[in-house]
Amino acid sequence: MMTPRGTDPGDDPGADEPVVIKVRDNGPYKVTGPVVIVDADGNPFRVEEGRPVALCRCGASRTKPFCDRSHREAGFDACERAADGAERS
Repeated sequence: MMTPRGTDPGDDPGADEPVVIKVRDNGPYKVTGPVVIVDADGNPFRVEEGRPVALCRCGASRTKPFCDRSHREAGFDACERAADGAERS
């Protein structure tokens, strides 16, 4: 069943597990853990609770902000790595 995560005022998305965002080579951001994804107006997107979410980073998805694998057709190429000791803002 698809339910919006974190829409109950009593929900605490960070209570039990950390949110992890993995940058996938030539692909989307893979988000695991309890997260709420909202649009520019603050409306939550409906995502299946407990399942990872793939967010588009190539810009070609027809289902933004979610990945629909359009990066494959678009030839998206990005393999960033975290630099040791480098702080990001």
